Amino acid sequence: KKAATRTIQPQNNADTAKLRAVGKGDRCVGTFRCPHQLLKEESGIKKMTDLASRIEAAKAQVASLKDQIDRTRSSKKNQSMGGAVRGKGSSPPAIRGPPSCKVRRTLKGHFGKVTAMHWAGDSKALVSASQDGKLLLWNAVTTNKLRAVSLKSTYVMTVGIEQSKGNLVACGGLDNLCTIYKLDTDAGEPQEMASHNGFLSCCRFLSQEQILTASGDSTIIFWDIASSKPVETLAEHKNDVMSLCIQPKSRQVFVSSSVDRTAKLWDIRKPGGAVMTFSGYHEGDINSIDFMPNDTNVFGTASEDGTARVYDIRAHSEIAKFGRLMTEGEGFTSVSFSRSGRLLFAGHAESNVMAFDILADKAAPAFTLNQAHEQHVSCLGVNPKGDALCTGSWDATLKIWA
Repeated sequence: KKAATRTIQPQNNADTAKLRAVGKGDRCVGTFRCPHQLLKEESGIKKMTDLASRIEAAKAQVASLKDQIDRTRSSKKNQSMGGAVRGKGSSPPAIRGPPSCKVRRTLKGHFGKVTAMHWAGDSKALVSASQDGKLLLWNAVTTNKLRAVSLKSTYVMTVGIEQSKGNLVACGGLDNLCTIYKLDTDAGEPQEMASHNGFLSCCRFLSQEQILTASGDSTIIFWDIASSKPVETLAEHKNDVMSLCIQPKSRQVFVSSSVDRTAKLWDIRKPGGAVMTFSGYHEGDINSIDFMPNDTNVFGTASEDGTARVYDIRAHSEIAKFGRLMTEGEGFTSVSFSRSGRLLFAGHAESNVMAFDILADKAAPAFTLNQAHEQHVSCLGVNPKGDALCTGSWDATLKIWA
């Protein structure tokens, strides 16, 4: 009788777990599972299988739709730009490439990666930004440093100089601020404008009183400089906005590019969002964008997918594609047109600069500045006069090509 009523003592932790599991509904006892739990597991597996099949069907549908779009676009491209020129009975002149095009000046003075540069309106001065925490204003002809500005944050990602007088410089980066410095006076503190919730990727002056900034928070802000307050916030991009370019002949119109793989055309006189959106072309982040100087209806983009593309606003379409599509790597970092618009320069993460002929019917470059720098080419730009190309790199130097 005593043996029948004595308490069973667990011998180890596993026995304790089994004893606790007894009498708790549909929970497992030992290694056995109840029918209710098995049904739940089978139902979950079936749902996962159904979801996977629906995902695959959606991917196939997207691929099919993309092919249809590509075919429709191809059917409308009845002629290339080069074919149009030759159809008029004229042939474009030969392009002057290396060895005629070569390094004329090397600007040394930074001690960290050069992340951005921008030409002044006089085509002689330019400003550069580096991770050494300095902005340097250069005379590109003499290579002299005209001004050095120490920054509060070393993580600067963009710089822009006002084009009419060249007395204002703006910069920003991971501090989320747009900071404006006056170059014509040593008095006063720099002006800081805060509203973005992400890093500053690009800043461009519209005038002495107005500036545009692009950010990793997916927005573009139109600022009034005097009050340091936003006039308008443009929030149509779905991901980081990487680059801005203002139309040369109309300071009211600009284009933007984004990690969401779209380019947008804006007019600050027209409320209600972007005027046009160009999507479905690039297959990677669009890192840079630039207007053609002599035809403001045309702009170009450079992407991490390894291609550079040209668009016409009147056609609301891509009109030319250059480069080779990449599935891995960083691709192109920056883009800029020559003064005539004949050449499209694109800086590459592999230290090269490629020059594409807009009038050629081939995707390959007209010429390449091989190993233009020792490291990643981070930025480039043709000056307003059109007689020099500046490239900046992570090797801490800038080079002037002509």
